[in-house]
Amino acid sequence: MNIQSLLRSTVLGTTLLALVAGTAMAQTPAANQLSKLTPVTDDMLKNPPDSDWLMWRRTYNGWGYSPLAQINKDNVKDMQLLWSWGLTPGGTTQETPLVHDGVMYVQNSTHLIQALDASTGELLWQYQHRLPDGVSPNGQRTKALYGDNLIVATRDAHILAINAKTGKLVWDQQVADYKKGWAYSTGPIVANGVIVQGMTSCGNAQPGGCFFTGHDPKTGKELWRINTIARGDTPEGNSWNGVPVESRYGASAWIAGSYDPDQNLIFAGVGQPYPWPAVINGLLPKNPDPKYTNNALYTDSTLAIDPKTGKLVWHHQYLSNDTLDLDYVYERLLIDLPVNGQTRKTVVTSGKLGIVEAIDRVNGEWLWGKETVPQNVVSAIDPKTGAKTINPAVIPQIGQTTFNCPADPGGRAWQATSYSPKTRMLYMPTAEYCSNTVLNPLDQGQVYTGGGLATYNRVPVPNGDGKIGQVRAVNLDNRTDVWMYRQYAPITTSTLPTGGGLVFVGTLDRKLFAFDDTTGKMLWQSPSFTNSIESFPITYSSGGKQYVAVVTNWSSGLGRLKLLTPDIALPAHNPHEVYVFGLPNK
Repeated sequence: MNIQSLLRSTVLGTTLLALVAGTAMAQTPAANQLSKLTPVTDDMLKNPPDSDWLMWRRTYNGWGYSPLAQINKDNVKDMQLLWSWGLTPGGTTQETPLVHDGVMYVQNSTHLIQALDASTGELLWQYQHRLPDGVSPNGQRTKALYGDNLIVATRDAHILAINAKTGKLVWDQQVADYKKGWAYSTGPIVANGVIVQGMTSCGNAQPGGCFFTGHDPKTGKELWRINTIARGDTPEGNSWNGVPVESRYGASAWIAGSYDPDQNLIFAGVGQPYPWPAVINGLLPKNPDPKYTNNALYTDSTLAIDPKTGKLVWHHQYLSNDTLDLDYVYERLLIDLPVNGQTRKTVVTSGKLGIVEAIDRVNGEWLWGKETVPQNVVSAIDPKTGAKTINPAVIPQIGQTTFNCPADPGGRAWQATSYSPKTRMLYMPTAEYCSNTVLNPLDQGQVYTGGGLATYNRVPVPNGDGKIGQVRAVNLDNRTDVWMYRQYAPITTSTLPTGGGLVFVGTLDRKLFAFDDTTGKMLWQSPSFTNSIESFPITYSSGGKQYVAVVTNWSSGLGRLKLLTPDIALPAHNPHEVYVFGLPNK
């Protein structure tokens, strides 16, 4: 059956099932798969089975790598669609399916949460979380498995525990009031027996910005809370140029962090200030009182957090006074790397500027940086501290149009980079484009009620080759470029390296590719999907067979670059679908 036929059948099936959703629905005989489920323990999270995908980037170190090798460079050319599952229409999704003991868990944008047989796609159960009126039906990027439960965060600022075998609600913890603009767009990480969840949607003028919380996995009870905007009469608290705490906005925790069990530390990113332009949010002009700086901590930083106590052990800020929506909130890769003749425990990440940076994960010391995409925002980087000198010509000013590369949604966006221990390479999806940027200032006496207050009119890179999307392979031992793939359409998924020597990635123009991980040669591509792919591909095995799964959907982020690629046709109603590939069944 072809992709289009499968789509019609599975969407119809899901639509009918959704009519009776709201309670768990065990099915037979596939329900026997549920009887094989084992509890997800702390030890299992530290060393997950090769067959499973238990958390957002599969492992605590955030690599997004799978050691599975049944599908490899020699036979990937034979890979074909084995099954698909239609998701409910409406809203957007950037879904990462999770798989444990042959059961796949997916969250629809409508917050219909489903368990599927990972070998066949047959429905095992489903649970519907009812969103209040006025809350957009948008999905989450991540979920978590722990003990007997699936842990899910919602767009109305709840955290749910759903029994992974039965689909029945175990507990429901409301963390914040959705009526005040609070919402989750990402799920938790479970570390040292604590659910750690970052709050998002903090550009809605919530005074004092966002926060992380820790929760008891048995009850959902909040154990601790740490703010992502510094406060108090301290150097950190005084880094907001004298702006009072109630007028400091933003600092969302958009992405689940990584965890180092040896140090018992979570490393998580924090987003940018709101509104974006510093001349509007109060960070410019500089306060003449020497007591104040205008770095705006802890925006655009890595926070090292003790998951048991919520204590902030250290922080490192990559971009101070971010005035262009160029946040550093993405995945944190925990890798031991050679630096100046010594092996250092590092955190590797990059923000929208596309500058890959490594810091020491013991003390937060900056180690090195490597530029990738064309950019004119940073004119210099201090080789000892990593502090960045900003080109004054790109700083937005009222009544002026400034030109900056890249612009939102970034030279790299929320699509995660990945790391392969086999090749010692980072695989990075990037995009090349610029913007003519104008401000939307508040009127005299107007109260800020949310939003970025800037408009990005995106344009191609001057004198570029017109190839907006890239996949880059970088050797992290010596920071050299190994290979690059370039194409017209943006790359809109995270990368997925495997033990079979492959790197999978998806595109705005509705394709999934497999590359040779050492040479960058394209070895396989899918037929065209019914929609673009803005999500996080995974691979897993069930019944001894390896599968590759990806969710399709036109969403946000790099999907907004369709204005630069108007000839790439996307469907009007944005159907969402889970596609699962593998080698032909014998």
